[in-house]
Amino acid sequence: MIPYGAGINSALDIGRQLGVSPGESAWIVAAYPLTQGTFVLMGGRIGAIYGHKNTVAVAGVWWVIWTLVSGFMTNVISLSVMRALSGIGGAFIVPNAIALLTITFPPGRMRNISVGLFGAMAPIGAAGGSVFPGFFVQLLPWKWLFFFLAMLGAVIFALFIVAVPAESERMDPNGRIDFIGAYLGVAGLILFNFVWNQAPIVGWDEPYEYVLLIVSILHLAAFAVWESRFAKDPILPFDIWKAPSFSWMIVSAFFTFMAVGIVIWYISLWNLQLRHYSLFLNGAAYATLAVCGAVAAILSAIAIRHLAAEYIMAIGSLASAVALVLIATMPEQQTYWAQVFPALIITALGPDFLFTASQIIASNTVKRSQQGIAGSFVGTILSYGLSTGLGFAGTVEAYTNSHGENPVQGYRNALYLGIGMAGCATVMALAFVRIPKDRREGWDEDA
Repeated sequence: MIPYGAGINSALDIGRQLGVSPGESAWIVAAYPLTQGTFVLMGGRIGAIYGHKNTVAVAGVWWVIWTLVSGFMTNVISLSVMRALSGIGGAFIVPNAIALLTITFPPGRMRNISVGLFGAMAPIGAAGGSVFPGFFVQLLPWKWLFFFLAMLGAVIFALFIVAVPAESERMDPNGRIDFIGAYLGVAGLILFNFVWNQAPIVGWDEPYEYVLLIVSILHLAAFAVWESRFAKDPILPFDIWKAPSFSWMIVSAFFTFMAVGIVIWYISLWNLQLRHYSLFLNGAAYATLAVCGAVAAILSAIAIRHLAAEYIMAIGSLASAVALVLIATMPEQQTYWAQVFPALIITALGPDFLFTASQIIASNTVKRSQQGIAGSFVGTILSYGLSTGLGFAGTVEAYTNSHGENPVQGYRNALYLGIGMAGCATVMALAFVRIPKDRREGWDEDA
């Protein structure tokens, strides 16, 4: 999560140095979660075949290389491409790291605690990623931000390779990779996201926007048909949907993650563009999210044993909606403590409650051999939701800000969209999700 936090806080300043608009600067932010959210779809399957630790190690090297190369770019397009390539590494790291945890710890209290601690690293990393860029972007040329991240990543992944034991056996060593399903799923997700993140820049008057949107939908439809009827070793086994109301839980989580991406981006945009915060000051503002998010992740790991899934989902979604309302209705100029501070406290209950809870529920739903697939699926929902939400919100902003003359109104309308998304997620969770609380200790007999 450090790259995502760093991207939100520093993208606008990097964009200014590269001579591009705030809308084009959003490409730097959206590129990383775009590829992380799409390629993560196949990350768990790769880990099941080649080993989850091996996959994390190789993906870590990939991530370090492309993060290092990012520092040598000279324009926003090439930088965004490098960030997208870095995101592919993240896509294979997250589900396989989670799989190592959920394979090591069977369903029960220890699994919940370990996944909760993993989830707590997201807000801590995002907040750290909001502070460190200030040192590099303001005090040094912006390229040193990426050089620092590459060096930090090299150290962390070297320690991972040395210190973390591999799983005792590969989950599916004789399995095959479904290349057709991988292509259809990844291409469909990338094209769909590209269309919506490109729309705020070029508008919907461009014919290729409609062509690519149709092509993306056709790819996703073909992916669903192929995976459910023809694939012998599917990237995403459809029996994962057989758990009661599991599909409603995933859709509710996706809507909430889109809303969370919107509120985090527009808080930074509001602070930096309208209130003229420095990167240091804006980074300090996110310390609230770090502390409260870490607490929320641990609380959700505890709550999963005492609350049914619909209530956990509803708490996270409703918290996101309330945070969006606070940001959407605040005056253009106002002290941080009045509405941004409580909004960030409440925002923490959204992604961290939902990520930890949905990851635990998904892991407990599938067999031991499918832990990587569960991690991939939830990772897709998280990263793709963050990136796609920015595309939807950016489109609303671009078409309602009076051609750039009234940016505040554009910001508010984008935030209203997020309120609608979080509200729909709350309703779906309460009305359709019926997954009882899980107090199992250990694997089932057929695990």
